[in-house]
Amino acid sequence: MIYLETFNFPDGDEEFDFILSIKRKCYDSFYPFKILSKNRFERIDFEHITILYGGNGSGKSTALNVIGEKLQLIRESIYNKSNFYQDYVDLCRMELVETIPEHSRIITSDDVFDYMLNIRTVNEGVDYKREALFEEYLDAKYANLRLRSMADYDQFKKMNESRSKTQSKYVRHNLMNNIREYSNGESAFMYFTEKIEENGLYILDEPENSLSPRRQVELVKYIEESSRYFGCQFIISTHAPFLLAMKGAKIYNLDEYPVSIGSWTELENVRAYYDFFKSHEKEF
Repeated sequence: MIYLETFNFPDGDEEFDFILSIKRKCYDSFYPFKILSKNRFERIDFEHITILYGGNGSGKSTALNVIGEKLQLIRESIYNKSNFYQDYVDLCRMELVETIPEHSRIITSDDVFDYMLNIRTVNEGVDYKREALFEEYLDAKYANLRLRSMADYDQFKKMNESRSKTQSKYVRHNLMNNIREYSNGESAFMYFTEKIEENGLYILDEPENSLSPRRQVELVKYIEESSRYFGCQFIISTHAPFLLAMKGAKIYNLDEYPVSIGSWTELENVRAYYDFFKSHEKEF
C-alpha cells in the first residue's frame, strides 16, 4: 500500500527568498534550510519501501523528521526544531494516495534506545528481587514456625511453599509476573514488532542501530512482509547493507550531487563491505 506518493522540499530559490524576507539578522542558523538543497534534494517519489542513503551530515534524518512533521505522525522522542523549522515544513508540499492511518509513526534510534533502557531498568529490578527471594527461600525453608494466628499465615504459607519446591522453582514462581529479561538486540527488535501495525505508514531512522546482523536480517524480513501482505508503507534512512538490499526498495543516494536514485550494490558503504570480504574470500 502506498499512502504518501510524493514529497517536495523547497528548492534553493525558495529558500533564498525566505531567508531574504527575514528582517532580523541575529540568527546564526536557519536549519533545516540549506541542508537538503545543497545536493539539490528537492523531491521524493515513493514506493512501498523507500530508502534514503547517505553519510553523516547528508540530511537523511532531517528529511525524515520534516516528512514526519508535515504528516503529523506519532513520535516519542524530541528533536531539534530550531526557530525556522515550521517555516520550512510549511514550504514543503506532498501528494497523498490514501489518508494516512492514525497509528502511523516515525521511529528513531532515540525511541529504541529509551525502550531498551526501560527494559534494562525492569531487568535490574528483577535481578534485585531474585537475590531477595533466594534469601527468603532459605529463611522460610528452615524456619521453625507454628500457625498461632492469622498474622502468621503469610510466613507459614512461604515456609510450606519453600519446603515443597526447589529453590529455583520457588524463585521462578514468585518472579513469573515480573520477568522481562531480553538482550539489547531482542529488546530493540521487539520494539519494532510492537509499534509496526497493519495498514500504516512508518518512517524508520537508522533502524539497524542496536541490532546484530542476524536481527537486521529478521527486521528486513518483517518489513518486507509487512509491506507485501499487511498494507504498510516504509520510508527508511540507513547505510546498512542488509536493509539496502531489501526487495523492491527504491534508494535515494544523498551523497550524490544532485541526489540520485541508484542500485544498492553500487553504494560506497556496500562496496566497502564487498571489497573487504572479497579480499578474505579464501578464509571462508
